[in-house]
Amino acid sequence: MKKRRLIPVLLLRNGWLVQSKNFKEYQNLGNPVTAVKRLSEWASDELIYLDISQDNIYDINRSDQGYPNRKFFLDIISDVSKVTFMPITVGGKISNIKDIENRLKVGADKISLNTKAIYDLNFVKKASKEFGSQCIVISIDFIKEDNEYFIYDNKKRSIIKLDIFDYINKIQDNGAGEILLNSVNRDGTGKGYDIDFYNKIYETINIPIIACGGAGDWFDMFDVFDKTKVDAVAAANIFHYRDQSVFLAKKFLYEKNINVRKPDLLNIK
Repeated sequence: MKKRRLIPVLLLRNGWLVQSKNFKEYQNLGNPVTAVKRLSEWASDELIYLDISQDNIYDINRSDQGYPNRKFFLDIISDVSKVTFMPITVGGKISNIKDIENRLKVGADKISLNTKAIYDLNFVKKASKEFGSQCIVISIDFIKEDNEYFIYDNKKRSIIKLDIFDYINKIQDNGAGEILLNSVNRDGTGKGYDIDFYNKIYETINIPIIACGGAGDWFDMFDVFDKTKVDAVAAANIFHYRDQSVFLAKKFLYEKNINVRKPDLLNIK
């Protein structure tokens, strides 16, 4: 039986890793690489690394972070790839095939498309044919209002008038290999995952689902694995404030008989 995965999400904003709340409040956590190395050693199955910068400024202009200032996102991904021991999905500011190719060249294993897929479904088909469906993860930020679900455009800070269930089916039909579903309402709140939504989506598609948004403790992760058939649980903020966080989360899930890989800290000398 296929193992279920635990995936930290790292958000890069103008050269800093940040934590997020409701897609509008950000707090700096540190340089782009240190947390990556730590999460890698703590038994993460994969990493999702998303550039949420609104511009192209990545130099943090600090000399006390133990990290060389980089001016370009691709240089940061190259640094990240050197300290990880699991697959990396990289997203943000992808607008053409060359952007995907460049990210794969510097160490990404998969790429994540969000806004580009919304406005150009044909690009999903083109990318999946060029690089294989297994390489293409579609990220959807969703918001719940009046008991209805909508797609949220983070760049425009607005709801998109598309039927979210129809859109997800079209993504699958156009060759996406996996889908990352992130709740705007629950982002950074620690109130748990939107289990009802993930169950509704699971009934309509056949590709793997990554659930994201709302983890407040390890039980929230258990809850979504126990009550849905999602393939992976992703989280951001919860992994930054506790030593060996991913290892402890996986240990909790393993002992609750969730079919995750046996937790094991990576011995780095």
